[in-house]
Amino acid sequence: MSMPISSPRLLLPLMALALSACTDGEAAPPQGYAEGDVIACKSADDADFARQCGVERAVVDGALFLTVRHPDGHFRRFEVQTDGSGVTTADGFEQAEQALSGDTLEVTVGGDAYRFPATGLSGNEVAGE
Repeated sequence: MSMPISSPRLLLPLMALALSACTDGEAAPPQGYAEGDVIACKSADDADFARQCGVERAVVDGALFLTVRHPDGHFRRFEVQTDGSGVTTADGFEQAEQALSGDTLEVTVGGDAYRFPATGLSGNEVAGE
């Protein structure tokens, strides 16, 4: 069952990206990424999610940004919202749609979709406090 993100308790455990909680039974992580920095994702042309996207974290002026890289080289950037409302797209005009399903936050932007774990650090830790 999916539900929109609307509560601070839902989000920012997720973005700490203790990504090791997110597994879809895939093999080795993409080259250059540790096991805990890989999430399940899919592009518009993909039929199913696969654990194939690497995630890079950066803190800029106290805000956490996630760059998610697909195997074909394209990427999406997200800003983690410390108010618990989820993520927003950091580049471009397309808005992120998101839904929480169990311990997974599914984020869709255009034809791309991502599954982030909804466990990890609190919003205060993400904000660098």
